Amino acid sequence: MPDEGRNTFEEELVNSTEMAKALDLTVRRIQQLTQDGTLNTVTKGKYLLYDNIHRYIRFISGNVMTEEDRKVERARKAAEVKLKVAKADVAKLEADELKGNMHRTEDVKAITNDLVKTIRSMLNALPGRLGAVCANESDTEKCQIIIREAVYAIETELTKYVYDPKKYVERVRARKDWSDKEEQDDDENA
Repeated sequence: MPDEGRNTFEEELVNSTEMAKALDLTVRRIQQLTQDGTLNTVTKGKYLLYDNIHRYIRFISGNVMTEEDRKVERARKAAEVKLKVAKADVAKLEADELKGNMHRTEDVKAITNDLVKTIRSMLNALPGRLGAVCANESDTEKCQIIIREAVYAIETELTKYVYDPKKYVERVRARKDWSDKEEQDDDENA
């Protein structure tokens, strides 16, 4: 039997669906208000009905918000602004990447590794190319000249290496799993 001097309404626990019905809101909005600190849960997903109704009334009336409620609301708005700025930054970086103005570290590493492999294969080919020539040469000085000229030829070949933004674009497209078909579709639609 309930204690007559006690207010039993404050102790009534409801779930988020019932809280949403009581406030004529969606369950998602109840969750947002809970995250913002406007509404309080006693346990996960359980609300004190009348306490939270009073909190919501203070929240929507605005001028009756407690200092703590105002702090929570300011913090929420600041977090929203930071999130929007971060999303804009990410979008700008992605656009720069797609335009070829910015490259991901992984793409630079991959292209640099390709270049290193090319250099390595050129250098590894030297003994096979020069071994027979130098073996037939009795003069060490001439052998040194032959080797030096082969090294210079490799260096000359390497000076022809130029930055190719198309290689980076290809890597971005491959990473994002875009196909040339999409590019063709765009050309046909233009």
